[in-house]
Amino acid sequence: MKRIIFATSNEGKMKEIRLIMADSGYEVVSLKEAGISADIEENGTTFEENAIIKASAIAKLTGELAMADDSGLEVDYMDKAPGIYSARFLGEDTSYDIKNNYILDKLKDVPQEQRSARFVCAIALADADGKAITKRATIEGYIGYEIRGENGFGYDPIFMVPEYDKTTAELSIEEKNQISHRAKALKAMKEEFLNNV
Repeated sequence: MKRIIFATSNEGKMKEIRLIMADSGYEVVSLKEAGISADIEENGTTFEENAIIKASAIAKLTGELAMADDSGLEVDYMDKAPGIYSARFLGEDTSYDIKNNYILDKLKDVPQEQRSARFVCAIALADADGKAITKRATIEGYIGYEIRGENGFGYDPIFMVPEYDKTTAELSIEEKNQISHRAKALKAMKEEFLNNV
């Protein structure tokens, strides 16, 4: 089976990715599974640029197809922060408990209509020749009032999905894969590259 190296070591993310890519005819492996430890500096100014930087670096390094995503949370009340700095927000080694509580604290007295937010995901697919394509998707919602749910990772426990009246951390993985920013971007990418391979 042909494979794609996905530029992440995040197991939570890999679980979502594998489910969506299951019928693609490609085995999707993480950096760890491919035996790669690369420190890639994400110095792009957009989600797309960062995703291309990562995917291209891994494709060049391995000579194989590589995919990467850059995703993050945009909180309108905070001028779309943390945005592309979502993973490094308040410091790279800061726990998401601290990050989530910081955001909740920032929005403490803010009414719901001003708590709008979205998760953004850009996915890039690159080959060893340096060709890359990207897909972007979002999920709209708002910042809740407390940390809720055990299923997600990152900012999932504070991000409310209005249609479900749940945080993304309270959704089952099946529900999340129907609507999440990463799922939508990945499905669009899968369609694009399977039609062009």
